[in-house]
Amino acid sequence: MTEYIIPVIFLLVIFISLILRKAPYSSFVAGAGEAFDVVKTALPYLVAVMVAVALFRNSGAAAAVSDFLSPVFGFFGLPKELCELILIRPLSGAGALGVLDDIFVRYGADSFIGNCASVVYGSSETVFYLSSVYFSKCKAKKLGYAIPVALIANFAGYSIGCCALALFA
Repeated sequence: MTEYIIPVIFLLVIFISLILRKAPYSSFVAGAGEAFDVVKTALPYLVAVMVAVALFRNSGAAAAVSDFLSPVFGFFGLPKELCELILIRPLSGAGALGVLDDIFVRYGADSFIGNCASVVYGSSETVFYLSSVYFSKCKAKKLGYAIPVALIANFAGYSIGCCALALFA
């Protein structure tokens, strides 16, 4: 049944555009042109975030910061084994997925640490990546409290989720 969703949506768009007397192909080409402009605007920010994540992880800085912050994370009920995942997740989804895979291989997906890692990965967002995309598009200069509040919300989600796992698992 789900294999029909995309073709049905495609046919529905064509049908509606014909009813409204719009040229579907011309509209598609115009939309694709706008998408190219968005990519052209956002690409430098995305490359900067990807390079920063690679440098942070491969230089050993992530491990050093993880070792330094593990007592703080432990105070909030987060296992110290998740420190690197918690640090990488706001920066990069793909990098965090690699760390998550390392945790699953080392501790097992069904262990408490594996379950907490799943909560951390699933209950958070790549704050800096999304901020670079959204704020580059709207050309915002003053970000205000957007990023700190998003990071605090991520951390609250980590802590509450892992504490709930500890209580109810």
